[in-house]
Amino acid sequence: MFTSQTEEWGTPLDLFQRLDNEFGFELDVCASKDNAKCERFFTKQEDGLNQEWSGVCWMNPPYGREIKYWMSKAVESWRSGATVVCLVPARTDTKWWHEFAMQGEIRFLQGRLRFTNRGGG
Repeated sequence: MFTSQTEEWGTPLDLFQRLDNEFGFELDVCASKDNAKCERFFTKQEDGLNQEWSGVCWMNPPYGREIKYWMSKAVESWRSGATVVCLVPARTDTKWWHEFAMQGEIRFLQGRLRFTNRGGG
């Protein structure tokens, strides 16, 4: 049902800017040099899951099976004092959604996003 050639979806700039105006992001925890939204960011090679997240963090993780690990890290970092804003699919039937997403504030976006890579929606 949720299949794709990629698990990585670039954040739409207009959405990021709206949220950045509200939160003032300092760290993009899951980025590449080409799509980083903050001056400070962790690449795949740096493995954001094994880094300390602090301050105000932006997270648009890979949308595959590993999303649960990213959400777990977001909750762990939030409990340690970070603010973590996550762009994730609303998969309300999954364990990770109930275990992690439901612990924070949830905002549903109207319509479909146009991600920055591969022309995907």
